[in-house]
Amino acid sequence: MGELNANVLQRALAREKAARKQAEGILEDKSRELYEVAQELKEVLAKKSSELQGMSDNLVDAYVLMKVNGDVIEMNEAAKELFGYDINQEKLNVISLIYKDDFDYALESFQQLVTKGSFTDYVARAVTKSNGIRTVHINGSVIRDKDNKAIAAQGIVRDITDQIEAEKLKEELLKNLEQSNKELNDFAHVVSHDLKSPLRSMNALINWLKEDYEDKLDENAVTSFNALLNKIEKMDHMIDGILSYSSIDRNEKTGKKVSLDKVVSDILEMIYVPETFSINIHDTLPTMMGDRFRFQQLFQNIISNAIKYNDKEKGILDIKCNDIGSFWEITLADNGPGIPEAYHRKIFEIFQTAQDKSKSTGIGLSIVKKIVNMYGGEVDVSSEENKGTTFLFTLKKPSI
Repeated sequence: MGELNANVLQRALAREKAARKQAEGILEDKSRELYEVAQELKEVLAKKSSELQGMSDNLVDAYVLMKVNGDVIEMNEAAKELFGYDINQEKLNVISLIYKDDFDYALESFQQLVTKGSFTDYVARAVTKSNGIRTVHINGSVIRDKDNKAIAAQGIVRDITDQIEAEKLKEELLKNLEQSNKELNDFAHVVSHDLKSPLRSMNALINWLKEDYEDKLDENAVTSFNALLNKIEKMDHMIDGILSYSSIDRNEKTGKKVSLDKVVSDILEMIYVPETFSINIHDTLPTMMGDRFRFQQLFQNIISNAIKYNDKEKGILDIKCNDIGSFWEITLADNGPGIPEAYHRKIFEIFQTAQDKSKSTGIGLSIVKKIVNMYGGEVDVSSEENKGTTFLFTLKKPSI
């Protein structure tokens, strides 16, 4: 009986050893698997952390990661440069960055961030480590755990100080420019009035002299008097041109519908077109919104110049129009004497002309450029001497 019990006990111990060995093998296998999984997770975590670090460091804007109490956990190089702090060497809480006058506003915004989970377009002033004050724009969001508890917050911070200053400077410059334009317009009207009065007197006086001494004046004297009258007339036209040029910006860009076909048609009825000169309109011209008189000035200056300075037995002016998306492109090409390349830019400047200075005031094409620019377009010239001239300008299409 004792021997039987011993055999049973030995078999039980053997089974227990076998079971334990099997359990140890299973445990060893599971431990190995767990170790391998942990290593994989470690590698993935390291990779993701590296990617996140690389992404934050490559951001042009500053990136800040912080605890919900405001302690900064991480910041990229742009943030270090902006605020002047390095959290690897010193602790930082975002509260110390808040400008004193924006403190209440900043706390309200931070509470909104925690409550709602994010905010956008937050703008406030920040104090840097060197006590500089920068205006910043922030988009922020909350990071939550699996239980939806807020554990951290992150924000992308853009320094907009220079932008704000530039906008203020722009506003100031525009205000000064507006005042300067008003003063220029007032000055132009005063000067024109003061200049035209003596010109009228000179014109009347010369005509009286011609009439009173008609029987005593020889041909040279009459020629001289006529030259003086021509100079007076040119001066009068120049004063009118200066007034027109100075007042262009005061007119509304928008207004009534203006058919450019009708504008050109009216111009051709109003000005003198010699029988030896042909004007060919190849395309239907568009309808614009604006000041009819300005469009008349635009076309009349170019058309009149083409007629006045044409040196061919048979003068030609071709007018064409193309639709180029959000703009109309209009060309006026003549077969006249052409314009030297050295004058291609100068002719659009006030008082500059490539033609006979005795016939031109040098204001017409500067008015053309100013009107085209006012309606959102650009003007250019293509020309060679003795091969004609092509004026090309664009006008922004109106919303009609």
